[in-house]
Amino acid sequence: MRFFFPDSQDQIDPGFNFDTEEREPLRVRQRDDLYAHEVFDPPPFDGLLVSKSIVDGYSDGTSGKYSSSQRHRLYREHARRFFRLDHAHGLLEIMGDCGAFSYWKDLEPPYDVEDVIDFYDGCEFDYGISVDHVIFNKNPLGAQVHESDDELKRWQERQEITLTLANDFWKATKDGQVRFTPMGVAQGWHPASYAESVAHLQKIGYRRIAIGGMVPYKTNDIIGCLQAVNEVRQPETQFHLLGISRCEKIPTFARLGVTSLDSTSAFQQSYKDARNNYHTPDGAYTALRVKQVDGNVKLRKQIMAGEIDQKLALKLERAALNLLRKYDAGEATLEEAWDALQKYSRLSDTTDRGTAYRRTLADRPWRNCPCPLCRELGIDIVIFRGTERNKRRGFHNLYVFRQRLRAQLGEDRS
Repeated sequence: MRFFFPDSQDQIDPGFNFDTEEREPLRVRQRDDLYAHEVFDPPPFDGLLVSKSIVDGYSDGTSGKYSSSQRHRLYREHARRFFRLDHAHGLLEIMGDCGAFSYWKDLEPPYDVEDVIDFYDGCEFDYGISVDHVIFNKNPLGAQVHESDDELKRWQERQEITLTLANDFWKATKDGQVRFTPMGVAQGWHPASYAESVAHLQKIGYRRIAIGGMVPYKTNDIIGCLQAVNEVRQPETQFHLLGISRCEKIPTFARLGVTSLDSTSAFQQSYKDARNNYHTPDGAYTALRVKQVDGNVKLRKQIMAGEIDQKLALKLERAALNLLRKYDAGEATLEEAWDALQKYSRLSDTTDRGTAYRRTLADRPWRNCPCPLCRELGIDIVIFRGTERNKRRGFHNLYVFRQRLRAQLGEDRS
């Protein structure tokens, strides 16, 4: 089972000063920053998934996550050099897709087959996924129901668009003139419709098929769908799950023909989840929120409105950071650190996380983690504060996910 991490230009600044919270004045983003595969040895994933929508934006002028100079350098240097992959054991591969979730509101995809072939081939990706149009079904995936005939018609139209573009994509790439391996996409709204898509894609010639549109569904619904598509799967056909991890079900996925998957879930939980921010092999902990007074929009508005004294907020912020670090160094008690954290939290956070904070402080999970980020940062790895700490915690979560994935498959965790 291979794990691909979707790229969104997420790197960390190795020169960031956590005491002064300042960067090197001559630092150039991306060029001087580090990707997760440059932080860990071995890398915490088997490859990267790069979306055209992230790199190029849309034809209507909407920009992606890449600056103009980064985009041009990616095309000029090609992906392997741009992402600095060659030193990472030489094993990391790159998969490209269109980023269908980015244009789900459009009636038709903003890209044509020639657009995406130029993108995949121009960047020298290893795999290229055909243009697709995601289907959103608000019902359980196992239920063959829909709200109206018009809704069903829209789903069928999106499926037809996806299959037609997959056929055109196959015809344009089957002559062997492209560098990448083409992959088709199966979209559907219940198991039978997904199975129909897979059968159609196999008839076209695809033996590597991505299953899309499943992110909103529950795990059991996903398994039910995979069971249906596995019944029509030819022995040599391999499935890729787009946007799905569900680590505890990896062995089941593997039995049903899944050989690869991609997800940002572990990374994004470091700063988007309400509680499960710092992952361990056995569970997760809540990060300690000490957001910057100047960077907290809600708190800044309260200060400007005269509801909170700015000097008091800054004093409590500094006290929380100081006592958390002293606690980690053995120079302050748990109660002192927890009390300072709670006093600042009451200013900026309406949610009471006191019990969760006490558990994080008492267990000190970062001390049991062998990853280089936890060894280097100590308690800062669990402090919810700014992109440099949050992304490092996200990288740590990727490291843990990789260990859990290997454990599920019975592989060596080293």
